[in-house]
Amino acid sequence: MRVLVQPVIDWRKYLISRRDVVGGRLCAKGTRVPVAVILDSLAEGAASDEIITSYPSLKTAHIRAAIAYAAALAREEELTPLSADAHKTRREPARRTG
Repeated sequence: MRVLVQPVIDWRKYLISRRDVVGGRLCAKGTRVPVAVILDSLAEGAASDEIITSYPSLKTAHIRAAIAYAAALAREEELTPLSADAHKTRREPARRTG
């Protein structure tokens, strides 16, 4: 069985981060929709057309770009794995007083 794979989209063409838009969070270009919102919606099982219905300024290319961005991050993580303790906050050592 042969699986057709679409070419990987260049997410940089469809996603942008600007300080004056949503506090600099990565968003779909031309919108105020953060990539995290798109990815969260997909993770919850929403279909692309449902996301576009909820956020009419989005295009299918924005959603594909968000997925490509997440894939790029996953590949980067494979090169530099996160440590098991990465989610823990760093604590400063207790200071001794003389």
